Amino acid sequence: MSDNQTEISSLGEFGLIERLTRDFPLRNSSTIKGVGDDAAILAFGDNDVLVTTDLLLEGVHFDLHYVPLKHLGYKAAIVNFSDIYAMNGEPRQITVSLGVSSRFTVEHLDELYAGIRLACDIYGVDLVGGDTSASTSGLVISITCLGEAERKDVVRRDGAKETDIICVSGDLGAAYMGLQLLERENVAAAGRGSDFQPDFSGKEYILERQLKPEARKDVIEALRANGIKPTAMMDISDGLSSELLHICKASGVGCRVYEDKIPIDYQTAVMAEELNMNLVTAAMNGGEDYELLFTVPLADHQKIEEMKGIRMIGYVTKPELGCALVSRDGAEMPLKAQGWNAFTPHD
Repeated sequence: MSDNQTEISSLGEFGLIERLTRDFPLRNSSTIKGVGDDAAILAFGDNDVLVTTDLLLEGVHFDLHYVPLKHLGYKAAIVNFSDIYAMNGEPRQITVSLGVSSRFTVEHLDELYAGIRLACDIYGVDLVGGDTSASTSGLVISITCLGEAERKDVVRRDGAKETDIICVSGDLGAAYMGLQLLERENVAAAGRGSDFQPDFSGKEYILERQLKPEARKDVIEALRANGIKPTAMMDISDGLSSELLHICKASGVGCRVYEDKIPIDYQTAVMAEELNMNLVTAAMNGGEDYELLFTVPLADHQKIEEMKGIRMIGYVTKPELGCALVSRDGAEMPLKAQGWNAFTPHD
């Protein structure tokens, strides 16, 4: 490679997507929103069709030494459903494409599809197609999900307004701590033989958050039941810091998020202490929680306050104030996108 070539890792996933797609104008009136949100928005009839796709590569996104194939299938489907819910829509159909190396048997793929089928059963989604191919690099999974929403209900990431309240569902950092636990026990198991038993006692919650996440359909339903339409929304796949910065950039605003308002589960805190890791860093940058991050008008404050499982963690500001995390002692630290980047080398 010549000296004037650009390393992909220097752009990151979203920077790379922006660069590669910037010269593709939207030519069809049915394309309402193309690249740049959790899902594309297409206009067909009275409703909008939402389309998202996700690619999972063995050795990059998952390690089959400790990820059961049924769990992997379930998670692969769920992460796509989550993108549709993040647009305030309902997932309806998926296609599944696989690249499979020769070390996998039919029974292995049965297990993978059992997980996909379970996710489809629980969330009411149809499997409608896909493709398979041989692979020289292990297992490759690509799922495309189609959803729908009434045009008036679709929520994008570019609608946040000054004084809006920033909210998150559930708790953060648990999936990342679950991954650290799995990797720790995987290292401990190396060379110990088949009789080695990993130590997961007291860590069941963070383990499940990593291996079997859920899409927050319940939160979308609760918001609708309370007459709340978010002004902007994303799911937290790459870390709270990264997703906040995406919303602020798309909306042309700044934000203030408070450290002491970030919801963190007890098991997450215990695991961070065991590993001597900064708990707030894990919660802000860990990713894979698939909780919903959204903004609502200040007028909805009382409604949000009364909803279970929703935390108000900050507010939207003027763009010139930038994006910052406010520590417990009142100090402001600029937010940095330190979440998952597939193009950065990972151990």
